[in-house]
Amino acid sequence: MDLLRTPDECFQNLPGYPWQPNYLEVDGVRIHYIDEGPEDGPAVLLLHGEPTWSYLYRKMIPVFTAAGCRVFAPDLVGFGRSDKPAAIADYSYQKMVDWMLGWLQLVDPQNVTLFCQDWGSLIGLRLVAAEPERFGRVVLGNGGLPTGDQKMPIVFKAWQKFAAHSPIFPIGGLLQVSTQTKIPKDVIKGYLAPFPHKRFMAGARALPGLVPTQPDDPASAANREAWKVLSAFEKPFHTAFSDGDPITRGMDRGMRKRIPGAQAVAHTVIKGAGHFLQEDKGEEIAQFMLAQMQT
Repeated sequence: MDLLRTPDECFQNLPGYPWQPNYLEVDGVRIHYIDEGPEDGPAVLLLHGEPTWSYLYRKMIPVFTAAGCRVFAPDLVGFGRSDKPAAIADYSYQKMVDWMLGWLQLVDPQNVTLFCQDWGSLIGLRLVAAEPERFGRVVLGNGGLPTGDQKMPIVFKAWQKFAAHSPIFPIGGLLQVSTQTKIPKDVIKGYLAPFPHKRFMAGARALPGLVPTQPDDPASAANREAWKVLSAFEKPFHTAFSDGDPITRGMDRGMRKRIPGAQAVAHTVIKGAGHFLQEDKGEEIAQFMLAQMQT
């Protein structure tokens, strides 16, 4: 497997992102992560989706560290400062889970509060199912764990086709249409930093097509097994979906029905936010999470 590594100079002087990089290696792949806050603080894990990276959490991390939390924000393989397999065929749903599970076991936080969104939820909920004892609380935003047994929105199927076949892949433009606030040009450049050339975008191209949309999808069986664990998960499980995401609209209701831990806890709707609600309303999400962690 040919691995690409974005040059360090691409990440210099990014607005709102002052943190030093940390790295661990899993099966020969280097994974980057942020590790900020006191070592003995409550552990918070933030998992991004695609085509973003840990830069998506630059508004939330300071809120948590100011409250005394220890924050972990890794870059998925293929994104951010993590290594990037060069071929689309190098990516699979199971590999994405295995890489992040290996990283999580090396970092080894306990009683974790997880926030996950987009592909961060497709991976993060699998991590919860694999090691439910590690997690003390889950907050899900604009995401889920599909098995291919549910009907997917037309807009998502269009996104899959675009990612697979479009001759160009304008990540900055995709982010802008997926938020409800105007993203400044220097912030767009921050999101583009991991991708100095189109050959670095194989992961961003691959992941939309790896979401299970048919019952016999390669990942469907593993996700069904994960749902057996989630359907018995009694620890606090909150939803914090935005009011402006056409892809995941309504999924929060289904998640709350299926997961026992969601029955007697607080949920919220983040108003004025799109698919990438962390970019639109990051501080508000972090404050909601802190309030729940104190209950």
